[in-house]
Amino acid sequence: MAVELEFEKPINNLRKKIEELKELTKDSDVDLTLEVQRLEERLKNLEDEVYKNLRPWDRVQIARHANRPTTLDYVSLLIDDFFELHGDRTFGDDEAIVGGIGFYRGIPVTVIGHQKGKDTKENIRRNFGMPHPEGYRKALRLMYQAEKFNRPIICFIDTKGAYPGKAAEERGQSEAIARNLFEMAGLTVPIICIVIGEGGSGGALALGVGNHIFMLENSTYSVISPEGAASILWKDASLAKKAAESMKITAQDLYQLGIIDGIIPEVKGGAHKDVELQAQLIDQQLAQSLQELLYLSKDELVEHRYEKYSKIGSFSFLNV
Repeated sequence: MAVELEFEKPINNLRKKIEELKELTKDSDVDLTLEVQRLEERLKNLEDEVYKNLRPWDRVQIARHANRPTTLDYVSLLIDDFFELHGDRTFGDDEAIVGGIGFYRGIPVTVIGHQKGKDTKENIRRNFGMPHPEGYRKALRLMYQAEKFNRPIICFIDTKGAYPGKAAEERGQSEAIARNLFEMAGLTVPIICIVIGEGGSGGALALGVGNHIFMLENSTYSVISPEGAASILWKDASLAKKAAESMKITAQDLYQLGIIDGIIPEVKGGAHKDVELQAQLIDQQLAQSLQELLYLSKDELVEHRYEKYSKIGSFSFLNV
């Protein structure tokens, strides 16, 4: 089912008018070819104008699009012979995080990512992509395995955040996230992280400590959602659009701030418009990144990661 985004309404209205004229031409003797061509040219110009001038809230809408490709969509197009692995060997299996082994361009890799559902039933099963602690412990188990067998790790990030429920807290949600941050920093294999949708809070960071971090053009990465920020700042979640403007959550903002290493272009209108083409665009960046990291030794990979994060942000020393 097509989902109309707020800023796309003028585009969709014009597209609908073009389709109506085409149908009218089929069913009558009136030749409207020139009018259709004129409107199609106008549509192209309108699309260029709209998609080149997206506001932060527009990108939030695209990142949350119901049809946006998920981790498993990209895995099916990028990874050969993928074999999914389950369970944290402590409590159970969390389907909000998927992980397994396969081959990327002939290279054995471990792939881990957040996984949302395609419909209501699957979203409930996968808890809308919000992991419990066993999900992060499963991810860490697979990372340890990757290190043991010297396999690069590819992480796809797409979550509103870690699940904040009582049961998750009782099973050590905060500890599981913190341990992932700590352990990922010291792993001796290449780690490449790609934000493919929403990157929300510690739930995203728990898969986000990598040598290279990339974001799709219309993805977001933030410590809190715009709605959450608006609720805290102005006691009004309806001001989320205003919050998004000031939070610096887009790929463009985060690249300028030096938090991510690159922006992966998206298909015009968003990744959901053409999943196969979007996978090709990811493939180009992923191949280049992996080629760079495979030349580094184990010690150099850890040092590379340390240097990357030590440069994020700015600080000064005060003489007391």
